Amino acid sequence: MGFFDQNKKPSKGWFAKPDTPKINIENQIYEQLKPLRLPLILLVITMVIGTMGYVIIDGFSLIDAIYQAGFTFTTVGIGEVSKISAAGRFFTIGLIILGFAVFSFSIGVLIEMINKGVISKLIKERKMLQKIARLKNHFVICHHNSFTIELAKQFRQNHIPFVVVDNSSNFEQTAKQNQYPYYIQGEPHTETSILKSSLSSAKGVITLSENVADNIAQVVTVRLYEKELELKKPFFIMSHASNDIDALKLKKLGADSVVSPSKLVAQRLNAISLHPDMQNMLENFLSKKDSPINIEEVEVPSYSWLIFKKLKEARMRDITNVSVVGISDINGKFVPMPTGETLIGINSKLLLIGSMDGIVSAKRLIRKKTKPEELKYV
Repeated sequence: MGFFDQNKKPSKGWFAKPDTPKINIENQIYEQLKPLRLPLILLVITMVIGTMGYVIIDGFSLIDAIYQAGFTFTTVGIGEVSKISAAGRFFTIGLIILGFAVFSFSIGVLIEMINKGVISKLIKERKMLQKIARLKNHFVICHHNSFTIELAKQFRQNHIPFVVVDNSSNFEQTAKQNQYPYYIQGEPHTETSILKSSLSSAKGVITLSENVADNIAQVVTVRLYEKELELKKPFFIMSHASNDIDALKLKKLGADSVVSPSKLVAQRLNAISLHPDMQNMLENFLSKKDSPINIEEVEVPSYSWLIFKKLKEARMRDITNVSVVGISDINGKFVPMPTGETLIGINSKLLLIGSMDGIVSAKRLIRKKTKPEELKYV
């Protein structure tokens, strides 16, 4: 049975406390420390043998015997706490040899653990998971390639939080080279990677594998987890496909948006060739993070006071200085540059253009349940 089986209870990680990692790797760290158990046991046994030997052979008090056994075992060579008999000195020689053997064995075990590098890697990963757990409304980018590198640059410039997940063996080095602030090494569609990337608090997922099967697996897995979480707002899933057939498959399986790089490049070149000046202007306004103009699509909720009202009744431009340049109905039909007589139906989407502050004000206006008071004064 898969981890996304509908009859299986959701993993406890999904319901972890806020700002804490959704998966605990402490057990993995403890597992790597297991080889140290034998050296520690041998250390205790050697100290017990030394202590009991000095008590029995030379009649030392318990505290003197522990002290003598301690510096003898560690070959510090301070001397004798009190006079030791010939038998005691032979015992001391044996204790020194035993201590040296235990010490050499322990150093060998420790060096082997360091050479493996697993513990240091797990400690670094734990720190990374703690940072990721504090993210909210971030994007989880699955698979590293040239698209991921360019997308990461854009996200950093626009201060959009993101986590990159990839299973390549040298991904840690790759992530540092490309300045990924948060990254996870693992198969993106597995439960472990989903929990580590704190998907439950993410805004969406972007899967960019060049293999469409990987993208399909990612989309299906995220949608199944979405059902387990019973989220009010579903994840926004984006992907890319090399052809229309693959794009259609991804959309049918739950992807919200599928981009075809070849088609996108062709459309962009066509737009530049037809309207070079307009294209440059749009780039200057919409591509920069500090642009004074923004464009955004806003859905009209079912409880909004605007439902079944004419667009002119919203007085959007007068109140928020934002223009409605397009509207989509519940069936996805898009009307560009709608007139004031255009009716706003249930689940309509308004394409707004204006300043960032203006769009925020427009969202607030759209989401009101009752007619705003400010409409009386415009």
